[in-house]
Amino acid sequence: MNEIHEGVCGNHIGRRALAAKIIQTGYYWPTMQRDCIVKVKTCDNCQRYAAISMKPAEVLHNMETNGQAKAANRIILQAMRKKLIGAKGEWADLISEILWSYNTTKQTTTGETPFKLVYGTEALIPIKVGIPTLRAKLYNQNHNISTRKAELDLVEEDRDVTAIKQIAMKQLVERRHNKKVVPRTFNEGDLVLRRTEEARRSPSHGKLAANWEGPF
Repeated sequence: MNEIHEGVCGNHIGRRALAAKIIQTGYYWPTMQRDCIVKVKTCDNCQRYAAISMKPAEVLHNMETNGQAKAANRIILQAMRKKLIGAKGEWADLISEILWSYNTTKQTTTGETPFKLVYGTEALIPIKVGIPTLRAKLYNQNHNISTRKAELDLVEEDRDVTAIKQIAMKQLVERRHNKKVVPRTFNEGDLVLRRTEEARRSPSHGKLAANWEGPF
């Protein structure tokens, strides 16, 4: 659990993703989900660099490839903050580890890992080398070759199913987001408030500073 969460190719994923990745890797114990919750809650880096805001701005139904790239970059940046702690200048040395962890973790929108969608099979992550699973111990080359051929034959179908799952997830997020939106209409000459940026807030007001300014 420690290795997958913060080891050589760990990027401090959340409790659900951590439990799912452990099962995906081939390990299980009765209190695994509970232990993963405790692990993430007691991880100093996870708490110290936790995301403050969770805005669904770019995960709506009409999200384009650029929006998906921004979402992925945001996750990678968050992982870099947690792993680097004070040595922020060493990010280039850890980017490959963080990318490997991201590519071998199941994504919420697709239900699959990016690695599997590209290569048609799951990757062998470092933890399997240190603590071999039963599947690795009972490795059979002929059976592995036949299984690999079957995976390559089915990879296009897996990608099509994943695309459908992704569209369905975007529609679900869009509906949840729209329920919270209050529709408003404006006419020419109406007064409106402008959101106050950090640079325009009075330093003496601190957390009590107004979030909006105007009207204009």
